[in-house]
Amino acid sequence: MSALQAETTERSDEDADLAAVTDVEAGIRDFVRNDIAYLRRPTPSMVPPSDPVEVAEAAVSNVNTLIQRVSGQSLEEIENLIGELESLRDLMHNEGQRVQRELAAYAQLSQAAMKSSRIIADNLAQWKRSSPRAD
Repeated sequence: MSALQAETTERSDEDADLAAVTDVEAGIRDFVRNDIAYLRRPTPSMVPPSDPVEVAEAAVSNVNTLIQRVSGQSLEEIENLIGELESLRDLMHNEGQRVQRELAAYAQLSQAAMKSSRIIADNLAQWKRSSPRAD
């Protein structure tokens, strides 16, 4: 009996999900239809011209307007992304230079430590040779 209830619950969840998806798709379709409906309706200023060139120009103008409306926000987002990427590039460049400076300082410090160690080892060797042996 519980298996039947679980199956029924799963089906009702799937039906609810499907209904929600269908509602969203219908909303998108309605939005697009309403958004471009003005392109289909002739306006008083758009008396059907007899010249095919005027018809083509009007169609191109309508398409350009639609493209500008649709792409405006996308272009703004792309420009923001480009700005963020440029600032990230500058940050990475500055960090790279800082790491190079620190590596150079470390190499210099390492060489100084090696020279000091050699001097100390040489001095110890000389002291051992020059010290009288207690036999």
